[in-house]
Parts: sequence; structure tokens; C-alpha cells
Amino acid sequence: MTTSSDEDMYVLREDRDQIAWLTLNRPKKLNALSEAMIEALGRELDTLVEDTTVRVVVISGAGKAFSAGHDLKEMMNNPEQGPCEALFSACAKMMLKIHHLPQPVIAKVDGIATAAGCQLVAQCDLAIASTQSKFATSGINLGLFCATPSVPVSRAIGRKAAAEMLYTGKFISADDAARLGLLNRAVGAEILDTEVENLALEIASKSPSAIEFGKRLFLSQLDRSLEDAYSIAAETMVTNMQHPDTRHGVRAFIDKQPMPEWKDRDA
Repeated sequence: MTTSSDEDMYVLREDRDQIAWLTLNRPKKLNALSEAMIEALGRELDTLVEDTTVRVVVISGAGKAFSAGHDLKEMMNNPEQGPCEALFSACAKMMLKIHHLPQPVIAKVDGIATAAGCQLVAQCDLAIASTQSKFATSGINLGLFCATPSVPVSRAIGRKAAAEMLYTGKFISADDAARLGLLNRAVGAEILDTEVENLALEIASKSPSAIEFGKRLFLSQLDRSLEDAYSIAAETMVTNMQHPDTRHGVRAFIDKQPMPEWKDRDA
């Protein structure tokens, strides 16, 4: 996967088996989310919106960290309000691209994920980490509250657990992160690649259109009232039922036939 030219790339991409594998590629900087890294990851996410051959996206980090968060040296070079607004706005827009991406996104974590790096894990739809990984919203230790990481973290693990992470800045283990809901599970480092690939392949085997309908509905209904959630869920079911893949799949089930070969989603 890695070549000499890859050393100059902030984000590496490899496509195989209908899965796009994105790797944050600044291991010497602990894959810090610098302006350039945010821009590079955002560009890759933009291309994936229209790529109907990709059914699942996996994000990982090169080296010993998933991501240590924002590049603090870069931030201190331009600490005034204007540059700070531009940086955090760009990061928020990149995170929202994951939210709006039609494909599910899996974080594959092997190492530390702190501050905005922890935010990135929380923003992904699913996450699997090695048991040696650790997580923290550690900005508070520097006098900088992890405000933007608090948004997806609090939605992933709940108010009380998020508050403790945010107010203390303490690291939590991968096992605790899984228990709290930040991760789907924590596994041995020796099987991390296999676990992530198996999950990605399982999702990729489903109807891409149904997954797209489902992701959009699942995320949009979470903060709605129960009545509104049921309303938009019913609308999604109706729309989903009109898709040819769905008609073929349901008919195959009724007739006890093999599931059809799912078509790539519409661009």
C-alpha cells in the first residue's frame, strides 16, 4: 500500500472489495488534524459521495496513534480569533461530511485517539479498536475545553460519561470505551485488521441503497421526538420499498430463493 510517493500524502486511500480504506498519514506528528490533514480528509470524503462502487469506508491512522487531535504548534502560530474560526469551522465541516456520507464509516483505532482524534472516532458510524488503544478529550488539561469533540462524544456515550471525560481529560481504556459505547468492541491488536474487515465486508454485502436510506434515517431520528421519529421512519420505509433491490430481495425471501446481487447505489 505504501510507496515512496505516499510519504508526501496526508491521507492514503486503497479500494478493495467495495471498501475504501483511508489512512491518516502523518505518523511522526501522531496524525494530528492540521489544516492540511483536515483538507485532505475532506477531499477524500467528497470524492466518496459520488463513488457508487464504494459501499463502506474505513478510517485508520498510520503509526502508533489514530490521531492526537489538532496540531497545537500550528494553532499557536496563529492563535487569533480569525485563524481559529477558520480551523474549527473547517474541522466541523469535515466531521459533518462523515455524518452525511451515504456509506457507513468505520474507525479502526490502534493507538491513542485524543481530543479531535477522539472526536473523529465518535463521529464515525462504527468503531473497533485494539485493546492497547486509549481515548481522551484532554484539552482541559491545557486550559482548552474540548468543545467540538463534546458534540459527537456526548451523543456516542451519554451525558454523564461524556462529562467526566471532558471535565477531567483522563484517558480511558479501549475496554471502557467499548463499555460506554464509544466503540463497538475492543479486540486484540493481532486480530484488529480481521475484525474491521469482516465488519466492513458484512455491511458491504447488504443492499447499498437500503444502507443509504437506513443511515440517513438512523442519524436524523435520534434527536427527534418519538412522534417525529416514527413519522420519518415510516417515510423511509415507504421510499425504501419502492427501490428495485428491495422488491427483488423481499420476493426472493418469500419464494425461498437466494438473495439477488445488489446493485450499486444511485449517485
